[in-house]
Amino acid sequence: MIQAYAAFEPKGELNPFEYDPGALAPNDVEINVEYCGICHSDLSVLDSDWGKTAYPMVPGHEVVGTIGQVGDQVQGVEVGDYVGLGWHAGYCDHCALCDSGDHNLCQQSQATIIGRHGGFADKVRAAANSVVKLPNGLDPKSAGPLFCGGITVFNPLVQYAVRPTAKVGVIGIGGLGHMALQFLNAWGCEVTAFTSSESKRDELNRIGAHHILNSRDPSALKQAARRFDLIISTVNVSLDWNAYLGTLAPRGRLHFVGAALEPLNVGVMNLMFTQLSVSASPIGSPATIRQMLDFANLHDIRPIIETYKFDQVNDAIARLRSGEARYRVVLER
Repeated sequence: MIQAYAAFEPKGELNPFEYDPGALAPNDVEINVEYCGICHSDLSVLDSDWGKTAYPMVPGHEVVGTIGQVGDQVQGVEVGDYVGLGWHAGYCDHCALCDSGDHNLCQQSQATIIGRHGGFADKVRAAANSVVKLPNGLDPKSAGPLFCGGITVFNPLVQYAVRPTAKVGVIGIGGLGHMALQFLNAWGCEVTAFTSSESKRDELNRIGAHHILNSRDPSALKQAARRFDLIISTVNVSLDWNAYLGTLAPRGRLHFVGAALEPLNVGVMNLMFTQLSVSASPIGSPATIRQMLDFANLHDIRPIIETYKFDQVNDAIARLRSGEARYRVVLER
């Protein structure tokens, strides 16, 4: 039996929940959970914001732990390995996208917390093709958020071959944004943090921002006209996107990794004459996750975390909902 914490209704508190996962499938592994980050996507599924939630629902898709069991057809990981598990808990492994290494775009992929139980538990199961070993030296306590928030902001650097000398802005310096600053700085980019909080200035400089731009000051946006090669938006709210387009250099890109639900109000003429692009991406493939973990390990990039014990899960969720967490919340055994 697996001992977990589950919600039984939208926005409901999590309570102890026990379930029998049945026999371990041939291609699956069982992870003994030591740490699990809490992501805004956990809240979205918990609250049924996306309309796909079945209850009882066990959140948790930023899992770090050791392999406790392996199915009889599993290769590549073995009992005792330190691994992480992110948004996806399995891929079909036979479609054109999986064959080309784009597992994260597989149309038959399984979400870790939609239609199955996640990592707010002592154990969690997933297909072996969805777990990634932690490189030696990477801190397991803070590694969980890399498997969702971290790969979400790292993936565009790989997908769009961002130049080390690119001028890059980051909108929203929270759970995702603070990791984006670290990755971009280590990548070699000139990094600007768009923030509405001047009190964060010194902290953001320490994290990796070379410049701070007040996103609530229209004159500051105008002064940054045609400055950025790339802007990464981590927020899930609607902003004046045409104003941000005005800060892009020719052939610049406004890229979304925050799950904004409202349609974009973007003028085509703003895109056309300087050949701008608007794009979005999900998390990365297992191969890109491995690349990110090695990069983070090499450059000592760590999510900044606050920790709670698993039996404090409701306090941890309340902390995340408050918007005051600095910067990711992690449950620890």
